[in-house]
Amino acid sequence: MELTREQIATAHRLVQPYIRRTPVIEVDSSDFGLAPSVRLWLKLELMQHTGSFKPRGAFTNLLQRQVPVAGVVAASGGNHGAAVAFAAMRLGIPAKVFVPTVASPSKIQLIEDCGADVVVGGDRYADALAASEIWAESTGAMPVHAYDHPETILGQGTVGAELEEQVPELDTLLVAVGGGGLLGGIAAWYAGSSRAPRLIGVEPEQAPTLTLALAAGRPVDAPAGGVAADSLAPRRVGELMFPLAQRHVEQVLLVSDGAIVAAQQALWRVLRIAAEPGGAAAFASLLAGRYQPADGERVGVILCGGNTTAVSFSR
Repeated sequence: MELTREQIATAHRLVQPYIRRTPVIEVDSSDFGLAPSVRLWLKLELMQHTGSFKPRGAFTNLLQRQVPVAGVVAASGGNHGAAVAFAAMRLGIPAKVFVPTVASPSKIQLIEDCGADVVVGGDRYADALAASEIWAESTGAMPVHAYDHPETILGQGTVGAELEEQVPELDTLLVAVGGGGLLGGIAAWYAGSSRAPRLIGVEPEQAPTLTLALAAGRPVDAPAGGVAADSLAPRRVGELMFPLAQRHVEQVLLVSDGAIVAAQQALWRVLRIAAEPGGAAAFASLLAGRYQPADGERVGVILCGGNTTAVSFSR
C-alpha cells in the first residue's frame, strides 16, 4: 500500500486542532562535544500531548475511521496507549488499552488519567497485542495499531510535515525506530520532497527490529530487550513501513543501553530536557559516535518521547 505526501498533508490538516505544533531548537553542537561546525536542531516531540509523538497517529485513526459503539482498543508499551486514551477522551470515545508488565508505572498512570480502562499482562508488547486482538474480536472495538496501520503512519508523518516547514535546509535526520511508524511516516513525507534530508534510523542494540528486517529482506522476529523496551522493542518492524525504509532510509544504526542513558543525562545536563530512553536513542547515535557528521553538516534529531520518572523534583 502506497502512503503519500498528499495523504499526510490531509491528515495534518485534520489533526491540527487536536495536537501541538512542537518546537524545534538549534543548539550549540560543541556543548555536547561535537564539532563546532556541525549545525544541530532538535525537534521536541516529547512536548506533544501525553509526552510523545503518538497522539498524531491516534487522532488520525479516530478522525479518519468509523469508530464503532464499542469504542477503540490498543496495545502499547505505554506511549501509544496514552495517546489513544487521550484522543478517545477528547473525542468522547470509550477506550481499552493493554500494556505489558515492562511498561513504566508513569505511563500506566498516564493512560488511566486519560480515562481508559487499562489491562496489564504479559512480558512484552507482543503479548499485549495478542490480548488486544482477542478483545477486539469479542467486542467489536476498533483496534488502533501502534505502528502498522495506514492512519497511524500517516499521522506520524505529520512530524515530517512540520519539520520541513521549520528547518527546510536539513542534510540529515536521525529518527529512533521501534515498530517504525514514525520513521515510515517521515520517509513517506519526504519521499515527495525535492529537499529531503538523508534519513538515518536508530535503534537499541537489544531490539534491532529494522536492522534484522533489512538484512532478511522482510520483517522478522527480533530480540525485545534493553533500557528502551517499553517504547522501542516490538517483536518485529511493521509490514507497511518496511518498503518505505527499504527505499528511503539510507542507514540504520545500533546504540547501546549505556549510550542511551548517557544521551539522557547529557540532554538534562545541557538543556534541562528530560527524555525517556526511547526519546533519547536517536540523539545517542551522535554522542556515541555511531553517526559522525561531516564538517558543516546540518543535522536534525527527533526527541520523540519524554515519559520518564528519572528526574526527581523532591527538592
